[in-house]
Amino acid sequence: MTQDTLSPPLIEFRSVHKHYGTVPVIRGIDLTIRRGEVVVICGPSGSGKSTLIRLVNGLERLSAGDILIDGQSTAGLDGAALRRLRTRIGFVFQQFNLYGHLTAAANIALAPRKVLGLTDAEAFRAAATLLERVGLGDKGDRYPSQLSGGQQQRVAIARALAMRPEILLFDEPTSALDPEMIGEVLAVMRSLAESKITMVVVTHEMGFARELADRVVFLDEGVVLDDAPPERFFGATGHPRAKRFLSQLLSPLHQVGG
Repeated sequence: MTQDTLSPPLIEFRSVHKHYGTVPVIRGIDLTIRRGEVVVICGPSGSGKSTLIRLVNGLERLSAGDILIDGQSTAGLDGAALRRLRTRIGFVFQQFNLYGHLTAAANIALAPRKVLGLTDAEAFRAAATLLERVGLGDKGDRYPSQLSGGQQQRVAIARALAMRPEILLFDEPTSALDPEMIGEVLAVMRSLAESKITMVVVTHEMGFARELADRVVFLDEGVVLDDAPPERFFGATGHPRAKRFLSQLLSPLHQVGG
């Protein structure tokens, strides 16, 4: 993808730290993500990837530093201010997090009704449109237990889109799926990437990163070790830890889809 380098910053990490007790997880990260970019964050288990994106919408709280969204500080936000921030940021979880007692359509319609003030009719019309967008137009009356893992994740993506977010965060969206279901979720993500919505994706799906990311950010032990366009990251990363990660992940025994 070609990224307009003049597009304004949308997310700015400024000397961001996160620790649990005395254990550091994120250690002084400075990172800028521009409006419309697709940024893949990768690295070994325990490197701080998921924590980093959970800091963006306040699911985790900063220990030090600041994160700016569209130039506005988010440090210390709470209550109504934090809820307003979260209306701008969609989050797709690894484990779907759908309400089991609600149909697919009702899961999608819930937040627009409660937060955006849409009527039931408006919210369910929007849910039907979003289900079509993710290839599940005939599944609106199904409950999560009646859907495959890939279908549940696509409902979760539609639910995130229902709030009309400026930013979509994905936390290992395919890691809980059987291999044959990964492709259907990646196809939806591919469509979203091509629509120019700002996406930050924590994933090991290197095919997706190579094809659609504007940048690949490599983390290890809570530090950014490389931040590069995919052609350089995959072809000539200069960091030995990133090289070792790629050699292990892309070896014949660890090929990934996408």
